[in-house]
Formats: sequence, structure tokens, C-alpha cells
Amino acid sequence: MTPAVLVFVALLLVAVVAVTLFNRLVTLQNRVRNAYAQIDVQLKRRYDLIPNLVETVRGYMQHERATLEAVLAARGAALNAANAAAAAPGDAAAVRSLLGAESALAGLLMRLRMIVEAYPDLKADRSAGQLMEELTSTENRVAFARQAYNDAVAAYNTACGRFPNNLVALAAGFSPAEMFEVTTSAEAAAPAVSF
Repeated sequence: MTPAVLVFVALLLVAVVAVTLFNRLVTLQNRVRNAYAQIDVQLKRRYDLIPNLVETVRGYMQHERATLEAVLAARGAALNAANAAAAAPGDAAAVRSLLGAESALAGLLMRLRMIVEAYPDLKADRSAGQLMEELTSTENRVAFARQAYNDAVAAYNTACGRFPNNLVALAAGFSPAEMFEVTTSAEAAAPAVSF
């Protein structure tokens, strides 16, 4: 073989490896996006439940108006942050913003649950009970979706960091994705169901 043929074969081999690595990174990045979409579905479901719950408990909790308004405001902020993160899943800044908004909302929802416990008539209300149970179920779904997302992010970030993938990732503009981590003790606690 001539030196020119050897160089050509070597360059062809490098190109095939680079394309294979690039395609693997694209696949993993798409898995991250898909996993985030599953979180997004559950978060939107929760955001839709919150106004119904607030309206149901409003009549019982006249003295807790500030808490109810704070929950609705936090829900709005979290919904906006979720929409921004959904537009760019894996974008570290968007996910961090969502995590902050979710942390605030989770704390207020935990406070709302504790306040509901102080109202026996409200605890006995069937609609409020069903909404609280549905919210608890949704919280569990968010936790499962978050785990799947974090698994996809870990696989993607690991692939981006390994040699020679890191050379392709750097050249092609792949950046690490942000984990969707529990940030507050209220969010880390398992949702409580009381009867």
C-alpha cells in the first residue's frame, strides 16, 4: 500500500469513529429531552391541580388567604420556569431556574398541607380529599420521572466526558445537562396522605 492510501484509510477510520460518537451523543441528548418531557407532563398536571385545590379550600380557610395567594403565585412562577426549561431541556440555567421555582412551590404546598390538617371540616370534604390524593399521586409521578431524567442525564454527561467522546462533544458543541435534583427537605419528604 502506498502512503497516500494509508493516510486516506486512517482519515476514513477517524471520520467513521467521529460520526459514530456524534450519533451516540445525539441519541443520548434526545433521551435527556424525552425524559424531561415526562417530567414536564407531570409538572403541568400538578400545576393544573393546584388552582382547583386552592379554590376548594378557600371557603374553609378565610384566615389563610395569604398562604393561598402565595401558593398560586409560586405555581405561576414554577409554570413559567417549566415552560422555559421545556423549551431547552438540559440547559443548565433553565433547569436551575426551574429547580428554584419548584423548591419554593414545594415548600408552600407542604405548608398548605399542614394548614389543611388544622381544619377538620376541610379534611372531611370529599373534593378536597380527592384533590389532595391526586396531588400526592402526581408528586410520586414527578419523583419517578425525575429519576428517569437524572438517569438519562448521567448517561449523557458520562458519554460527553469520556475520551474520545469528549473531543467530539467539544467540537460539536454538546454541553453537560443539569440534573433535576431535590433541593429542599419539603420536596425530599415523601408526600403524606392522611385520612
